[in-house]
Amino acid sequence: MRAIGEAVRDMSAAGLKSAAEILVDGRVQGVGYRNYVQRKAAQLGLAGYVMNLKDGRVRVRVEGHREAIEELAKELTKGPPLARVESLDVTWRPHTGRFTTFGVRYAEFDP
Repeated sequence: MRAIGEAVRDMSAAGLKSAAEILVDGRVQGVGYRNYVQRKAAQLGLAGYVMNLKDGRVRVRVEGHREAIEELAKELTKGPPLARVESLDVTWRPHTGRFTTFGVRYAEFDP
């Protein structure tokens, strides 16, 4: 029989679903950054969206396994060749299940 702590670790290792909002600042607009994010998120099996903000930052709303979101955040610090990421802020949120795919949004209409 396994201890409760072992079962909890096993559940964590299996990858509980999570969500995050990631705000990226720097030279991240007009350099193919949103397409880069969409490609990386799809490779990691994540759902959500990426969009440009009026203040020059990029916003990423993402849901999926926490480990995959953490990996995406690492990739977002790199970006495509012409991008220069100056800061990245990750805010963890509860998983909602409202996204089934990952896409690029062109207007801010959804929080």
